[in-house]
Amino acid sequence: MRGRRLKLWGRDGAWLSLRGRVMLAYGLLALGLSSVLALVTWSVVSDHLTEQRRSAAMTATADNAAAFRYGLFGAPKPCRLQDEAECSSPTRRQDVTIVELLSSLPSTDAAASIVFYDNQWYSLTGRPADLPEDLIATVRNGEPANRRITVGGQQVLAVGVPMSGPGEAFFEWHPLTRLDTTLRTLKITLVGAAIVAALIGLAVGRLASTLALRPLAALTRAADAVARGQLDARLQVDNDRDLDGLARSFNQTAANLERRVAADARFAGDVSHELRTPLMTMLNSMQLIQNHRDELPGPVREPVDLLGDDLERFRRLVVDLLEISRNDGGDQGSRETVRIADLVRAAANATAGRDVTTVEPDAEGLTLQADKRRLERVIANLVENAEDHAGGCKGVGVEAGGLGVVITVDDAGPGVPVDDRERIFERFGRGENSNRGRGVGLGLAIVARHVQWHDGTVKVVDRPGGGARFTVELPARQP
Repeated sequence: MRGRRLKLWGRDGAWLSLRGRVMLAYGLLALGLSSVLALVTWSVVSDHLTEQRRSAAMTATADNAAAFRYGLFGAPKPCRLQDEAECSSPTRRQDVTIVELLSSLPSTDAAASIVFYDNQWYSLTGRPADLPEDLIATVRNGEPANRRITVGGQQVLAVGVPMSGPGEAFFEWHPLTRLDTTLRTLKITLVGAAIVAALIGLAVGRLASTLALRPLAALTRAADAVARGQLDARLQVDNDRDLDGLARSFNQTAANLERRVAADARFAGDVSHELRTPLMTMLNSMQLIQNHRDELPGPVREPVDLLGDDLERFRRLVVDLLEISRNDGGDQGSRETVRIADLVRAAANATAGRDVTTVEPDAEGLTLQADKRRLERVIANLVENAEDHAGGCKGVGVEAGGLGVVITVDDAGPGVPVDDRERIFERFGRGENSNRGRGVGLGLAIVARHVQWHDGTVKVVDRPGGGARFTVELPARQP
């Protein structure tokens, strides 16, 4: 029964790495804060600028209305208290027209000036029809008012102020182009600032995650080293109360695993060595019996053949156990420069008993710092697997590519089911279609360990045309 697996992420997994989630959190936080600040700034500044513009337009319109009335009636005459009723009705000047007065008003940013006087409309450029009816009614009733309207495709602020006579009103509209441009610039600036703040938040999140996850990166490297067989890998224990417990637990686990593997390797090695002497005796005796096989009675020959096959399987088991115990026991081997094409050609052809190797021209000169014995064992085991369990070796190929060089071994068998493609590289692992007549299930496990020792990879896929293809990639280079 397999042990319980603990998840290090959410219930259903995560589509972002831990570092990505920290970066995203910082980015979203920065974006949220900058967005709130931008909205508050936009609200305050836009309201202030709009109110300031409205106030300035109302003041300018009121001043122009006063100037218009002054030009129309002249300066008010001083009156005594008893003549107040007579003085409250000024007399219009006859030497000036209303149009002339409108054209002589002080220069402002008003786009048009319109006046309703003596039940008539007067204007230079504007049209009374462009004024909202409710605005006209409000001003003629004696209340100043303003509206934002569109005239000729342009946004303007229409402002109206009442004059002294009943129903008389003075109107102007002031362009809002400059205000709208200022507000648009402010909006773009605030949006840009929010985006920049979010990007800065992502950068800060990346830096913070790098610093915070540095111990996790060290743990990952150490765990990867243990997985690749470096059982002496350990974590450094610092004065960090949050991480020291994890480091000590990992180191204790790795140490226990190292002792266990070393003990198992010693046991397998000791048993294998102890078995070699009686095994050699039995093999020599069996060889002697097989040399006189024709002299044996018929009923005895079949049991002798079966016994010979079992002794051969026993010999392979002892050899494989010695190989694995040597590897688990910390045998570092010796590296030397090897021409891969020559080594593969010699090992594959010798194991198959015929020429099965094809080397591409671009791979002839590739070399590798390798343990020659281990690499020869890899090729021999793959070819033996094809010969003994998969209908024969169809060919061995060597070409440049992958990590540096790609070695393929094709067989004529039924192929390896997808569910078995990892299990067959485990110790005593067998596929459902494997031939159990020969072998003990350690050959491919030795291949995986030796390829990993050379910092390479091995996998099995379907061969075009049927069968299986074992692919080994090794970090080779040109001389």
